[in-house]
Amino acid sequence: MGSYQLKYHAKKPEGIENKKEYLVGSGIATLAAAFFLIRDGHMDGKNITIFERKNVNGGALDGAGNLEDGYIIRGGREMEEHYECTWDLFGDIPTLENPERTVLDDMKEINDWDPNVSANRVIQNRGERVDASTLGLKDHHIKQLTKLFLAKEEDLGDLTVEQFFTPDYLETNMWLLWRSMFAFQPWHSVVEMKRYMERFIHLLPGMTELRNILFSRYNQYDSFVLPLVKWLEEHGVKIQNNTLVTDLDIEINGKEKVVTGIHLVIDGKEEYIKTTKDDLVFVINGSMTENSTLGSNDKAPELNTELGPVWRLWKNIAEKDPAFGRPEVFYKNIDKTKWESFTVTFKDSKIADIIRKLTNRDPYSGRVVTGGIITIKDSNWGMSFTLSRQPHFANQPDDVLVLWAYGLFADNEGDYIKKKMSECTGEELLRELLYHMGVDGDLMEEIVNDAIVIPAMMPHITSQFMPRVKGDRPEVVPEGSVNLAFLGQFVEIEGDCVFTVEYSVRSAMIAVYKLLNLDKQVPEIYPSKYDIRHVVNATKTLYGNKPLPGEFFVKKLLKDTSLDGLL
Repeated sequence: MGSYQLKYHAKKPEGIENKKEYLVGSGIATLAAAFFLIRDGHMDGKNITIFERKNVNGGALDGAGNLEDGYIIRGGREMEEHYECTWDLFGDIPTLENPERTVLDDMKEINDWDPNVSANRVIQNRGERVDASTLGLKDHHIKQLTKLFLAKEEDLGDLTVEQFFTPDYLETNMWLLWRSMFAFQPWHSVVEMKRYMERFIHLLPGMTELRNILFSRYNQYDSFVLPLVKWLEEHGVKIQNNTLVTDLDIEINGKEKVVTGIHLVIDGKEEYIKTTKDDLVFVINGSMTENSTLGSNDKAPELNTELGPVWRLWKNIAEKDPAFGRPEVFYKNIDKTKWESFTVTFKDSKIADIIRKLTNRDPYSGRVVTGGIITIKDSNWGMSFTLSRQPHFANQPDDVLVLWAYGLFADNEGDYIKKKMSECTGEELLRELLYHMGVDGDLMEEIVNDAIVIPAMMPHITSQFMPRVKGDRPEVVPEGSVNLAFLGQFVEIEGDCVFTVEYSVRSAMIAVYKLLNLDKQVPEIYPSKYDIRHVVNATKTLYGNKPLPGEFFVKKLLKDTSLDGLL
């Protein structure tokens, strides 16, 4: 039924030609919403306007720079086969290079030709490979994970990871891999961890090697944002940059909620747009990358703790009705939501020899190099790094390598550079990384002198993981809303997990289909948690893939999952 629904072209909604659509923010959620409005909602693109306060589009899906100034990527995206809404979207977006092929065609082709597998997942002692082939769990850890899998979200409430698990779980390989792969912290929501477990249980057997993870040909801006923006503009969509939305006028009569006006600042001048029930207003509420700041080789990035305009807009809207959520739950604990990344541009550098030694792979081969992140187990900054498939930028010369790294503990002192990560210049960050790679002396100096390092401090980068309860995040379409929808990482979508492109795209599809009342269903979230094959394979992985007699294994599985009544 799912594929049938995806191929079905919804009927044209009555009165669609009289509607206008206003979208706030140009992240992947609003770009996707504009696409679904045109393809599935039969809306004329000329009636769609996207307001973006910056002069660049794409939100958190970024990537920019050049050889002279250095490249910058604040973060990357690990994707997988069952991003049903995302692949439905990009199955209709042509690539920039070849209009006869779609972005989905390109994704499949590049990942079939060059499937991802980690070449060296964890190192310590200055470049020494760590055996992370098993999750390193004991029986009581497995029982805790099983208990989490079976628990109801409402019973877990706002519990954190460290409140749910015993302290020794945080010393396991599983937590090291989990933390570095998803940027989870002990003080983050255990409900969100539960959602990740259930959503991606089919990927657990490949977790130690990052198998079945998909990466785009280039960075996410070049591979996803630019082709999508081009398609939208060709269909008449107007993206109005340097435009800040500060508030919405919302008329609330009983349970009915109608946006009646939009307050904007365009090039410093206050403007106002009057809207009606027939118009639609979609807002990205909250932002992971809000207030991000950049540094340089000789300058550390500043930590911006002001309440940014994206959060301020959500706060203004939320004050009008409880159904619009509680943004302060997510933006008020910067010390628990920040971390720092840095991008390094190397030209004809000996860093290639270091990477070959760590991975046994050639960085100039055009194939995946590190196969995802390499985590430095004994880094006081909690540092990981990756050299993705090169070139990582469409305009990147053949002899240039671009590396990305991040640290989860920006306030800790380094092991080599005796300063807090947050206080370090780009050059100092690179020296710390090279130290952990086993590089020193003249070779370190040569590599550092060749590199351009751009650090990025992100105060809210894991704010979506903060402990929450029902009502903290608004529904995509709040109860009684006639023409308002929320999009992005801070909305409530049952069964799906944040910090993914899929979550944003799914929110867009839900908003369009629901407010236009389309006779088409949003594709279901891949139900791997209900597939006994995935559950059995995941359980075997938890037990370290030890050979167990069939009858004993089944009984142990049923007992540990509280299903022993079936015996």
